[in-house]
Amino acid sequence: MTTAAPLVWGTPRARLVLTATVLGSSLSFVDATVVNIALPRIGRALDAGTAGLTWVVNGYTLTLAALVLLGGALGDRLGRRRVFVAGTVLFAVASAVCGLAPDIGTLVAARAAQGVGGALLTPGSLAILQASFAHDDRGRAIGAWSGLGGVAGAVGPFLGGWIVEAASWRWVFLVNLPVAAMVLALAVRYVPESRDPDATGRLDVPGAVLLAASLAAATYALTAAGASSWTWPVALTLLAGLVLGAVFVAHERRTARPLVPPSIFGSRLFGVANLVTLVVYAALGVVFFAVGVTLQVGAGYSPLAAGLSLLPVTAVMLLFSSRAGALVERTGPRLPLTIGPLVAAVGVAMLHRIDSSTSYVLDVLGPALVFGAGLTTLVAPLTATVLAAVPDHQAGLASGVNNAVARTAGLLGVAAVPLVAGLSGDRLIDPDAVLAGFEVLAWGCAGLLVLGSLVAAVGTRDPRARRPCRSEPAAHHCAVTGPPAPVQRPPEQPRAA
Repeated sequence: MTTAAPLVWGTPRARLVLTATVLGSSLSFVDATVVNIALPRIGRALDAGTAGLTWVVNGYTLTLAALVLLGGALGDRLGRRRVFVAGTVLFAVASAVCGLAPDIGTLVAARAAQGVGGALLTPGSLAILQASFAHDDRGRAIGAWSGLGGVAGAVGPFLGGWIVEAASWRWVFLVNLPVAAMVLALAVRYVPESRDPDATGRLDVPGAVLLAASLAAATYALTAAGASSWTWPVALTLLAGLVLGAVFVAHERRTARPLVPPSIFGSRLFGVANLVTLVVYAALGVVFFAVGVTLQVGAGYSPLAAGLSLLPVTAVMLLFSSRAGALVERTGPRLPLTIGPLVAAVGVAMLHRIDSSTSYVLDVLGPALVFGAGLTTLVAPLTATVLAAVPDHQAGLASGVNNAVARTAGLLGVAAVPLVAGLSGDRLIDPDAVLAGFEVLAWGCAGLLVLGSLVAAVGTRDPRARRPCRSEPAAHHCAVTGPPAPVQRPPEQPRAA
């Protein structure tokens, strides 16, 4: 609840609150994509090998995936504006440390702190809009938040490439500081405080710790296996991660207020949709990690050119995702969730031709457009299916769980890159090794996408699948760094007799 009067769309204060939440969440969206373009320069500047560079990505994703649900729960209890502001401050401080990092260890630690900040501010930005705007205006506000967040995700690689080329990789992080300062100034002055009066009892901190420890152990083991093969310590670490994951599941079943209520998986369709998410987003995480590096190290592209190379993917998604989301209402989820990954797999397989003599139009642009068409067919229908699989009052929880699953998939996928592609040591900055490894990764990701298609084709048979999903043109943020965020649904009107 909030004690202030509801915000009305179009009023000056409403615009300022929307600006604060969009800029705040964009810090997280942009940082999830912009850093990939800077990795080759970071590796050379800090003398970092493959393991260190993968941890630059995964240090951020790990804490964000493990803590994003806890961050939302903290906002409900302690105050959404308070937690949003705290997350923005932490993100800004961590960004400053990233930009000034003297070595790779400091950079990875600061990236992990950035992820904690992102876990606090990202769910808070959406919850602020839901709690602050008048009921009839929430859809427009969250639709604008979603669309503008999509634009931020789209310009991330281009912005990163331009900054790295024009200045330094350090400014990829330091540019966050003036944006964060603007967010804080707007939030403190204009954003109303709100809480959930029904959010009582203890937070599931043990659950969050177990989840973080499980993901950390599994990520470390996969990364270390790529560097030193499967030694006993590495294998035992992976086993420990699996055991901790099992303990997390058991804890969630016993605790009174679980981080992830097991009851939400009572819907077969919800479980299948999240399994598809896990498989597909593992492939997407690897593709967007590897393509920018391969184009720079293997094909000789500049950071700016590499950043622009996959911009057509996001452009296609922004233009056509709303229509794809509406497709679920007419066909049910099985058709788009089956076809989308198959088309995306074709695009990824076509990318395997990247080499030192790559033609952008034939070897990058064409595959990128096919890949984008596949993702457009898949991403919005996947989220619409997740939301349609649960009761309306669980829509926010369902979206949060699906978001965490997607980030976890990307985390584990990137962690496995050195092992799968044979890119141990400093081979991630060796042109021949990168080109050979990327071919393996491209075919492997295409295989994962085909697997996701098969899971959808076999598993999406729930009779509720053809229930209208109430998709709206601006209701979904279709960034590839995380699943779309739902618009809060209005109460259903009784049908006329």
